[in-house]
Amino acid sequence: MMVLGEVTLIGGGPGAADLMTVRARDALAIADVVFYDRLAPTEGLREWAPAAELYDVGKRPGHRRVAQEDIQAMMTDAARSGRRVVRLKGGDPFVFGRGCEEVAACRDAGIPVTVVPGITSAIAVPAAAGIPVTARNVSKSFTVISGHDPLSEQELSGLAALGGTAVILMGVGTLGHTMAGLQRHGLAGETPVGIVERGFSADQRVLIAPLGEILGVAAEARLRSPAVLVIGEVVRLAATEPCSGEARSDTDSSPAVAGEQVIRAMAGAVL
Repeated sequence: MMVLGEVTLIGGGPGAADLMTVRARDALAIADVVFYDRLAPTEGLREWAPAAELYDVGKRPGHRRVAQEDIQAMMTDAARSGRRVVRLKGGDPFVFGRGCEEVAACRDAGIPVTVVPGITSAIAVPAAAGIPVTARNVSKSFTVISGHDPLSEQELSGLAALGGTAVILMGVGTLGHTMAGLQRHGLAGETPVGIVERGFSADQRVLIAPLGEILGVAAEARLRSPAVLVIGEVVRLAATEPCSGEARSDTDSSPAVAGEQVIRAMAGAVL
């Protein structure tokens, strides 16, 4: 009789290998098969999961490498054959990661599933630039939004009126639509905007400008994904030096310092 395997759904954190949890590393160490995403930390994956078969199932902007339904079928089929399956995702699997769908697929198939949370880039990547999502007497709330698809007029209106801090993930492709829409719905053009590109990597950059100017700054800097957008007065608290420490790789003995380049187009960006 075939012994049923199991699935562990892991959030790998914001990208730096040493920001993965101990529990995540433990699960990888005994995995028989790993299905990993584009933004998951993978530079040491062969070392972390020495006995596992590795499958890249990451989705990229503009095209899909493997359909979501196929990923779920691959996971459940592998677990049915008695193997220990790890699904490795970037950030936290329940923050725009479709983790809930993958858990539901496992449960429908009668396969035991465990979730290992990860540090979400919505909080960690702004922190790498010294931008807190909340700050006393500045912002007492924050909203996390997916910018993968253009926001509707109703969503833009609500966001412009909400106050606090707005954090937008996957928002580079819709940046123009979002910035224009927020101004159209009454958000002041002087509102500070920070964009942290490739957070926690050796190539980390921080762009800071008023809402009305951020498109020009982003275009001149040739902004690319992945990047996290932060809108609100907390951006004025951005550090003059990087707060991410060193972007370390377990396979690299000479770590590069992340976040060295900060592009500012806003006077008085630091309070």
